[in-house]
Amino acid sequence: MKPVVIALVCKTPAAGHSKTRLSPPLRPEECAALSACFIRDVAAKVQSLVAGGAVDACAVYTPVGSEAALRELLPPGFALRAQSKGDLGVRMATAVADLLAAGHEGVIVIGSDSPTMPVAILREAIDAVHAGDNVVLGPVLDGGYALIGLSRPHPRLFEDMPWSTPDVHALTVERAREIGLPVVNLPRWYDVDDAASFAMLEDEMRGIVPDFAEAGLKGSAAPATFEFLRGRRRL
Repeated sequence: MKPVVIALVCKTPAAGHSKTRLSPPLRPEECAALSACFIRDVAAKVQSLVAGGAVDACAVYTPVGSEAALRELLPPGFALRAQSKGDLGVRMATAVADLLAAGHEGVIVIGSDSPTMPVAILREAIDAVHAGDNVVLGPVLDGGYALIGLSRPHPRLFEDMPWSTPDVHALTVERAREIGLPVVNLPRWYDVDDAASFAMLEDEMRGIVPDFAEAGLKGSAAPATFEFLRGRRRL
């Protein structure tokens, strides 16, 4: 069986350009530092699933020229693939098509904004992509999705999408129905991109399981992120 590739879509952190919706309460340099922690923790989860050749790992990154800085945040063995030009939809659709053309069984595109996402959700995504031609979605609280998985290119899923709005997940499901594509929805989690979700992340650090989580589901380790949060509390 050919491997599934998990493609981490990310921007190499830089003050003033990373997690800007978290400033305030964070300073721009703190936003960049937190973004770096998110990438470290999500990449570590992906790396934990790379074994026996069944899963590959790739960072689909921007900007070109930041490779050395990004490499410092990624485990060994992560491939690097620069993002294409265009809006987020074009960039994701291109990454999916290119990685499938490279010989992968399927592609799971994941963002870096869910550092505590349970590894169990990623495992379910891998199994669902292997199951056939469908769209696998990891919905998040704000109405978007944290991951999307495909075993065939379906660019219609990404076209004319109002990214960063509460409608993204619902519209993606609607698009899938338009083209007759089955939808597999994974358990819901959350992205950290505003003050409310940042507070939820701090609660998780204190051991509080999000109240929306399905029974038995709790966040997985995010050591870099939690060390950053503990450091801020000590100041």
